[in-house]
Amino acid sequence: MASTSEFTEPAVDVSTGDRQRPASLRVAMAQISPVLGDCGRNLTTHLEQIEAARQQEADLIVFPELSLTGYFLRDMVPDVALDPAGPQIRRLTEAAGATSLVLGMVEESPQHRFFNTALYAEGGRIVHRHRKVYLPTYGLFDEQRYFAAGERIEAFDTARFGRVGILICEDFWHLSAAAIMQAEEVDLLICVANSPARGVDGPKIHTAETYEQLCTAFAHLLGAVVVMVNRVGFEDGLCFWGGSMVVGPDGRTIARAPMFDEALTLAVFDPAELRRQRLIMPLARDERLLLTIEELNRIKRERYGGRD
Repeated sequence: MASTSEFTEPAVDVSTGDRQRPASLRVAMAQISPVLGDCGRNLTTHLEQIEAARQQEADLIVFPELSLTGYFLRDMVPDVALDPAGPQIRRLTEAAGATSLVLGMVEESPQHRFFNTALYAEGGRIVHRHRKVYLPTYGLFDEQRYFAAGERIEAFDTARFGRVGILICEDFWHLSAAAIMQAEEVDLLICVANSPARGVDGPKIHTAETYEQLCTAFAHLLGAVVVMVNRVGFEDGLCFWGGSMVVGPDGRTIARAPMFDEALTLAVFDPAELRRQRLIMPLARDERLLLTIEELNRIKRERYGGRD
């Protein structure tokens, strides 16, 4: 499988830093309930949601983690794995056309390793692939038994959204991933998730509250727009709560999808807000990246000696 950078040419001229963007951008959050292991039915749902998003003139449509397969796959993982260059994905990217697209899938590598993968497409072509790095294997989660871990957390340039980063569910819970996204100077951070309701206390859902706190904190710290899209529905006796949201760089929620119900929710934001917020809170300007690297290297030497 080709590396991420080999999928296609950069979406903007990074040599000139030309990132001119329109007055407003429209993101559609496709909060769906995938059918476990049924790629055909899920493909149809994707096509319907893509068409609906295009009717609303969305610039980007974002589906949840593993949106083409469902989550608790276990031994079905090899059966539902797809090639990012295969006909199913090509059908979706072509249907999206000028609308950019984020979707979740099981990817099989040429070495027959399986990854929990999110793809980003624009202009009908895949321009980035993120393989989930942090695989939860605790409590009700057992991902390391079925998936290989991704080995990179990197951002990429796009035609309309500037510099974009993608994280998958558990990735979003690790400060190291957020720190890398800050060093990558992202304008838009996308998290796709399959988060079940855990820690339910009356009307409160602990996982939902934590995701909202993370979205708000990362938007502030990165000075970026944060998009979090979670699924709904039931699998293996567990309920997925939805509650997808878009948070602006000032930490305020721009749009929120309903809890528990399928919905296509549109968020509209002004890219100029990035500049305004970064003038107010120039955290990225003042970040000391080399100091961070030096301190991490020191910790590595002290904790691990000469081992890589």
